[in-house]
Amino acid sequence: MENQPNSNLELSPETSTAFPAKSRLQRFKELLASFGPGVIAVLAWLGAGDLVDSSIAGAHYGYALMWVLALSLIIRYVIVSIMSRYTLCNVEGLTLIQGFSRLHKFYPYFLGGYALIMGHLFNSYMIKGAAEGLTHLLGFGNVFMWAIIVVLAGFILIGRSIYNTLENGMKLLLALKTFCLILVAIMATPDVGAIAKGTVGFSIPKDVGVYGAFLMAISLVGAVSGSIANFIYPYGFKEKGWTKPIHLKFQRRDLLFAICVAIVLDLAVWVVGAEVLKPNGIRITSLQDLAQALAVHLGTFGFVVFYLGVIGGLFSSAVAFATVFPKVAIDGLHTANKERKKKYGDKPQNDPLFKWFSMFILITPVIWSIPGMPGFVSLVVFINILSVVGLPVISIGLLIMTNQKKSLGQYVNKWYENVLLVACTVLALWSSIKLAIDFLS
Repeated sequence: MENQPNSNLELSPETSTAFPAKSRLQRFKELLASFGPGVIAVLAWLGAGDLVDSSIAGAHYGYALMWVLALSLIIRYVIVSIMSRYTLCNVEGLTLIQGFSRLHKFYPYFLGGYALIMGHLFNSYMIKGAAEGLTHLLGFGNVFMWAIIVVLAGFILIGRSIYNTLENGMKLLLALKTFCLILVAIMATPDVGAIAKGTVGFSIPKDVGVYGAFLMAISLVGAVSGSIANFIYPYGFKEKGWTKPIHLKFQRRDLLFAICVAIVLDLAVWVVGAEVLKPNGIRITSLQDLAQALAVHLGTFGFVVFYLGVIGGLFSSAVAFATVFPKVAIDGLHTANKERKKKYGDKPQNDPLFKWFSMFILITPVIWSIPGMPGFVSLVVFINILSVVGLPVISIGLLIMTNQKKSLGQYVNKWYENVLLVACTVLALWSSIKLAIDFLS
């Protein structure tokens, strides 16, 4: 097992030798440079699910469901931390799916297939949302036309050097939108007492509007705590060269920063829903309804910034899903088929199927933008509900594999991590059964 780094050294994750003393500015720049995978992951996680679900929950139910948001963020942090620790610290250098395969040969097939299916479904609302944003912002064309343009743009730009420059521009738009949301949330003077009460309330209010309180709670769990989308982070930080226990402290700091960003963004959107949309009687049925919140306080500027940020964020997320989920699927395929892995090596991109999986996740979701298909908001709510169904399978496997001392040694789970994984499994199972009963009845 790798030795832990000297605690007196503050080195970049890619370095293991001491350097002369550095200025505070140099250390601060190194700290910023160490952040990256978490920010990329949180931008993908917050593409639309958190934005829509948090705004609906706030606009329809005030702060009554705030406890679901708090619980889901804790679940995501712990689950992704456990996944990351396993990836970095297992003695055989296994990927997550290879670790799952040690439990049962069913897992590589399930996780690989689940990644393709959920990648398609997640991108169905990412692409449709970006298309709706373009339609409303530019004032011409229709959603299906713009969805085709969004897909073509992603297909042309994905993997090219120009895309990195374009993505940075989109992140700036997303940051500007986020700043405006936070500004509007502050201007709305949130009720801190109501937020605190809702965070510890553990109650399900009476149904309001199209989306019942229970459905919104489950959709929030799916959007915020995630399931297969959590694989984005462990597979992402390998690109930064984090592969060993020595990188664990950098990974923890990076993930904590990302979760803090998620807390700020989710809370800002929720406050806007509760303090701006709810008092004005605005129910969230489309992107236009949420854009109204920024227009109320910031006028046309807020309206335009909101749509530019949404379009940039959703497009970036769609491309990210079309890049990362094929890696998960190929890993599952190579784990189940050793000969194929031997033929194409360790890099998923070397397998010809990677390109086809990527095209499937990027292109096929355009069918959900055909006229007559469910709207953007409905897709977000129900697809995030559906994502909860796979959570018990993942959390049960994770519970077993991260308690094996022969694989992780001193890095096995703490007792509270096991408690949370068990609680997460029970919650997801109960939710799935309750949804099935409600659907059948």
